[in-house]
Amino acid sequence: HRTVPLILGEHVTLEAGTGAVHTAPGHGQEDYVVGARYDLAVENPVGPNGRFLAGTALFEGEKVWDANPLIVDLMKENGRLMHVETLNHSYPHCWRHKTPIIFRATPQWFIRMDTSSEANATLRAKALSVISSVDWQPDWGEQRIHGMVDNRPDWCISRQRSWGTPITLFVHKTTGEPHPETVRLLNEVATRVEERGIDAWFDLRPEELLDPEEAKVYEKVADTLDVWFDSGTTHFTVLTGRDDLDFPADLYLEGSDQHRGWFQSSLLASLAMGRGAPYRAVLTHGFTVDAQGMKMSKSRGNVISPQQVFNQLGADILRLWVAATDYSAEMSVSDEILRRMSDSYRRLRNTARFLLANLDGFDPARHLVAPEEMLALDRWALGRAGALQEEIRNAYHENHFHVVYQRLHNFCTVDMGGFYLDIIKDRQYTTQTESLARRSAQTAMYHIAEALVRWLAPVLSFTAEEIWQHLPGKRDESVFFSEWYFDLGAKNEAAGGQGSMDAQFWARIIAVRDAVNRELEQLRTAGTIGSALDAEARIYCDDPLLSSLGQLEDELRFVLITSEASVHSSAECPNDAVAAITDISGPSGSPFWIRVTPSAHQKCVRCWHHREDVGENPDHPELCGRCVENVDGEGEVRRYA
Repeated sequence: HRTVPLILGEHVTLEAGTGAVHTAPGHGQEDYVVGARYDLAVENPVGPNGRFLAGTALFEGEKVWDANPLIVDLMKENGRLMHVETLNHSYPHCWRHKTPIIFRATPQWFIRMDTSSEANATLRAKALSVISSVDWQPDWGEQRIHGMVDNRPDWCISRQRSWGTPITLFVHKTTGEPHPETVRLLNEVATRVEERGIDAWFDLRPEELLDPEEAKVYEKVADTLDVWFDSGTTHFTVLTGRDDLDFPADLYLEGSDQHRGWFQSSLLASLAMGRGAPYRAVLTHGFTVDAQGMKMSKSRGNVISPQQVFNQLGADILRLWVAATDYSAEMSVSDEILRRMSDSYRRLRNTARFLLANLDGFDPARHLVAPEEMLALDRWALGRAGALQEEIRNAYHENHFHVVYQRLHNFCTVDMGGFYLDIIKDRQYTTQTESLARRSAQTAMYHIAEALVRWLAPVLSFTAEEIWQHLPGKRDESVFFSEWYFDLGAKNEAAGGQGSMDAQFWARIIAVRDAVNRELEQLRTAGTIGSALDAEARIYCDDPLLSSLGQLEDELRFVLITSEASVHSSAECPNDAVAAITDISGPSGSPFWIRVTPSAHQKCVRCWHHREDVGENPDHPELCGRCVENVDGEGEVRRYA
């Protein structure tokens, strides 16, 4: 019995419905906005109990859902219904109760984003101006929250719930205006809540704080605060008025959905209170998904319990997985991924075990060797550790934990396990106990272990604590009472060698060693040799590589871990030598060739090297000359490796 206008609404699209739809400003957000543009009346005939209000024609007191079929029947009777059909569609449901939602226009409490006497002093303008002063990690977080603040509506801070933090206001029953003495009343309510808890408000009768006449016309607000307002003001309750914490916070950390939630509500609340941004930096992480990229949920059955991981693999495995994963995107986890992470953990742990095992009997107060007296390879190891520590410290400072893991894993696997520790085994096990060669290696391992345990501590906390208890020398009770270990001797290239034996020198040596290892592996696969010490290696090259390899003299064999190693000019290269890198120049632009053959000499039972002089000493018929010197003589002299 009424005529309604036709209006234009951009929220109706060809992909999301028919061209003409009904509009109810009192029962939908988009309808409310477009209705306000056309000055349509906001009619809300539905009460808070889900029933039509008194005075509603035909359906007064009926539940909304129960009235639906009655409305259809009435339209049929009046001849106003052309067709009726039931279908399933995505009408909003309560995420917790899974029941349909009824939208109702009700009075709410808002924080205005744009009301101000000065355009640049609005809450929105203030927020947009300070966002750039915050360190957003990853950096796309700045654009994300900037766009959300720039386009957001006013902040509705009220909710119609029976739980939560109440909005402790008294408002006029007719006009809805707050009581003129609201500030006094707020303080009185706060005092009661401080004494008796939140129920002091819910149990409060208006006449306890208002005179009898006021109590007749003013009522308590039944709404509660938006939970984002609760969490958004924690910077005030947590950081202000405490001796051990300062405002603003150094870091806020949460999931990527919090640019719309906690990060934004904290920023707006702090600025509205006349303070600056509540944080100096904001770190955003992705969500945990299974191996197929599906979100983990109990209903899907793809959840991995942390307690189960603790019991099966240990807490440090889970901590290592978190650190190793790039948290800026979704983080995949599965039993297989955790098993692989367990293998990576063992590489880190085994490196520490090797260092500790070879420090047995080492007293840093008596046995430390000065950096300038250490062997060249040991100085390289210290220089490599010193350079790595700078990378790790920077990565920790920038919260790039996956970079910490990558650098650490590469150091333990490649630099230590694949090169340095593999070479010094001979020194550790064959030279005399008090020899410079052995103490120099132990000094390097001691410094590296002291640094390594601190690198591991923020991630592998339990493992680091265990390592800490077995390191030699006096120390604090816990690794977590210590700071970074800077006593790594000379650092970087300056510590990488003496004279020309710098980091670049050892990079050439490593490249040659890798090429020799490939040839040794082929002989092992063919069954020609058992271990690398069963072979001899000859390298043919020209300067500058020829000069570099020549500096190691006879100790080149210890670096290559072969029983014999020699360097020759490329002019002497035989036809059966193998090009180290086909069609590619070797280190420093020098091509080189390799000839690896089984050794024809007898094996020393002590050092396992095949040497020509094995058995020459009648007192030690099974030892090589070097081992005889280490057993009965003054001990061999090592200068490089």
